[in-house]
Amino acid sequence: MAQPSNTFDSYDIKGIREDLENVIYDISPEETPFYSSLKKVKASNTYHEWQTDALRSSAANAHIEGDDTTGEARVATTRLGNYTQIFKNAVVVPDSDEGLDKAGRSAEMAYQVLKIAKEQKLDIEKALFDNNKYEAGSASAARELAGCGAYVKSNVANIGGSGGANPAGAVPGNTPRTDGTATVFSQADFDTVMESIWTNGGKPDTVYLSSFQMNKALAFTGMNNQRSTIGASVGGSNAVINAVDVYVTPWGTVDFVPSRENRGKDVWIMQADMWAVGVLRPTKNTELAKTGDSTKRQVLTELTLISKNEKASGLVADCSTS
Repeated sequence: MAQPSNTFDSYDIKGIREDLENVIYDISPEETPFYSSLKKVKASNTYHEWQTDALRSSAANAHIEGDDTTGEARVATTRLGNYTQIFKNAVVVPDSDEGLDKAGRSAEMAYQVLKIAKEQKLDIEKALFDNNKYEAGSASAARELAGCGAYVKSNVANIGGSGGANPAGAVPGNTPRTDGTATVFSQADFDTVMESIWTNGGKPDTVYLSSFQMNKALAFTGMNNQRSTIGASVGGSNAVINAVDVYVTPWGTVDFVPSRENRGKDVWIMQADMWAVGVLRPTKNTELAKTGDSTKRQVLTELTLISKNEKASGLVADCSTS
C-alpha cells in the first residue's frame, strides 16, 4: 500500500527533538565483599605494625607436693607490619561541560566523581586479595601494601609437588607465595585446609572464591545446595532455587561469598575478625587547584591490610580456572 501524493511524513520533518532517556544504565560490578566486611582501624604511620602470639603445645603437667616452683621459658611476641598504599583517582571536567543540558545527570563532575569512587573501591579489593609483597617506596617508587598471599602460609593446600611454594621470607609480607601448576579445586583440598585451620586454633567463617570455583563447590558433599519448589511467593508460579550459602564441616561452618576481584586461582578460607584495614587517610573527595578552564577533583584513600594472625585463615592455591 502506497502513501497518497505529497504526504509530508516524519522523514521530511526538520527539527525533530531526539528521544534520549534521562537516565544512564550501568550494570558494572561494584561489590567489594572482602574490603567492605573488614574492620577499619586507625593507622598513624606509613608502616603499620601489630603483634601476634600463640600458646605452647599441651604437655604433661603433674607436680610433687611442696615442690619448688620455677618459671617456664617464654617466647616473645612476633612483630609484623605492612606499608600503606595510596589509592588515587582524579577527574578533570572542562567548565563548559557544567553548562550543557545533559541526559541522565545534572552535574557532570558529581557523576564522574561517584564513578571513580566506586572504581577505587574495586582497586582496593583487588590489592587486598593480590599476591604482592609490600614495598617501602621511595621518592620515585610508590609504596605498596602486601596482599593476603604474602601472609598466609600455615594452612595451604595444592602446593609442593605442583611447583608452588608458600612465602619464604623470614619477615611476613616481604615475600609473596610462588604460584604452581594448576589443579582442579577439590573438596578434599578444601577439607584439608579447614582441618588445618581448626588444628591451629582458627575459627574460619567465610570463603572467598571466583564464580568458576563456586561452580566446582556446588558438587561438594555437605553443601547446603537445595532445590525446592515454591509457589505463592513468586506470583503463584513454581520456581526452582539452587542456593549455595553454607558449608558445614566438623571443623566449622563457612559462608561462600563469590568475589570478582579475587584471583581466580585462589580460594580463600578466612576468619573475618583476624583481618582488618589500617586507614592512614580515609577516603576524601578534594577539589584541586585550578590551572585552566577546567575543574579538577581527586578521590584519595591511604590504607593497608592487617593480617592479625595468618594461622586463623587458609588457602586452596593454584586452582585451575578453565
